[in-house]
Amino acid sequence: MVSCPPRILDVSRSLPVVPAALLAAALTFTLTSCTDEGAGSGTGGTRGAAGLGDPYFPKLGNGGYDVTHYALTLDVDIERGKDRDDHEDHVDGKAVVTARAKQDLSAFDLDLKGMDVESVTVDGALARWKRKGQELIVRPAHALEKGKTFRTTVRYSGEPRTITDPDGSHEGWLPTADGALALGEPTGSMAWFPGNHHPSDKATYDITVTVPQRLQAVSNGELRRESTKDGRTTFAWRSAEPMASYLATLAIGAYEIRRPTVGEKKPPVYIAVDPEEAEGSREALDDIPDIIDWAEINFGPYPFSSTGAIVEREEDVEYALETQNRPVVPGAPDTSLLVHELAHQWYGNSVTPRSWRDMWLNEGFATYAEWLWQEDHGGDSAQENFDALYEGDYFDTAEADEGVWAFPPAEPPSAEHISDSPVYERAAMVLHKIRQAIGDDAFFDLLKGWATARRHGNASTADFTAYAEKHAEKTAPDADLKPIWEEWLYGEGKPKKA
Repeated sequence: MVSCPPRILDVSRSLPVVPAALLAAALTFTLTSCTDEGAGSGTGGTRGAAGLGDPYFPKLGNGGYDVTHYALTLDVDIERGKDRDDHEDHVDGKAVVTARAKQDLSAFDLDLKGMDVESVTVDGALARWKRKGQELIVRPAHALEKGKTFRTTVRYSGEPRTITDPDGSHEGWLPTADGALALGEPTGSMAWFPGNHHPSDKATYDITVTVPQRLQAVSNGELRRESTKDGRTTFAWRSAEPMASYLATLAIGAYEIRRPTVGEKKPPVYIAVDPEEAEGSREALDDIPDIIDWAEINFGPYPFSSTGAIVEREEDVEYALETQNRPVVPGAPDTSLLVHELAHQWYGNSVTPRSWRDMWLNEGFATYAEWLWQEDHGGDSAQENFDALYEGDYFDTAEADEGVWAFPPAEPPSAEHISDSPVYERAAMVLHKIRQAIGDDAFFDLLKGWATARRHGNASTADFTAYAEKHAEKTAPDADLKPIWEEWLYGEGKPKKA
């Protein structure tokens, strides 16, 4: 479908009488010339790439520009029948995407899967647009010069889609028993707002959501405003620190809201809990301030201005996700799960992978954080967890234990494997091998230094290995990390333990 700036054909001023056939011909010419994709009043520049060439999701993201801010305004209607499969959700949305051109642009793409686009403007002027799969191709009225900051406004509506991942899990817009949950890893965010949906393009966010008065709308960052009018309540959320779009979330439901008291200069805690999970989750959620304190000792200052969690019913969501500021968890969590998801605020959310091939930098660090928590709180040491994995005594089944060695952590074979065990457990073993090589003091300095050096940025595996080698040269000059990369990070099969 193509939409064009409206043009008024006023022939009455030039001709006293217009035959019907002539009028029809004139209108037909106007419409067909408007849908010509090559047409445009602007000159110069080229269309930005329709994808960033990610190793596993090549069409994800778009070239030619860098997004700095998203302002999303959503009006959401939720209708539920007897079960979550009997639902009808409708969103009226406006997305204002502020970006900087990285090249001269005659056109550019936004990622948007499903929904109906009603209009697109660039810097206030109506723009031509076209849908092609997940691409919303925008042709501004005038070409954009390299370095120019421009603002694209997309008005859209419809029923957001649930997206099935290559591994069979679900994301995007997920209907729940009493509302909905929007999750984005790795591609689901394009189901509910248009944008540059690749982890390498981070931005700040304002997310304003209006829902029926009986419900709450919870998102990332801090709640700036809550107001009710005519039976509907508006919640305005702001994320002032950069965020990858896969970490953006929207949770709509009848939640119990908790705001525990924290000490001075500590990030405020905002927790939304489904009432059915409230009692069972209370003890673990009360640990969040302590987890943050412990993590700051090990990983450095907390990188965001608030924290918390969103607890959904176990049957409403299949997995936990480290959505920025407040992770989403299915059912009443245990402390270990919260440690994992909150550690991601440093490793994954603040230091974000440059591509989906670099997922081990998220999951290996968060898994190792679990081991460190156990080590510091009377459980197994990191060495004991490492040994159990190596000897095949870590999981409940031999198949799961063997799966740790299925492929190298830094090179999952395909998109459906980026969340498999090697990316989590074997990646944590890589970190433990570094710890063995350089010693505890240097290792914990590395954890903090890495989080500080790449704070609110992106990083690749090559970035990390280079950083670790340079750090080792200063702190443990006799250590050689290259065999760790060759055998544990990139090597096929089970390495020798020594």
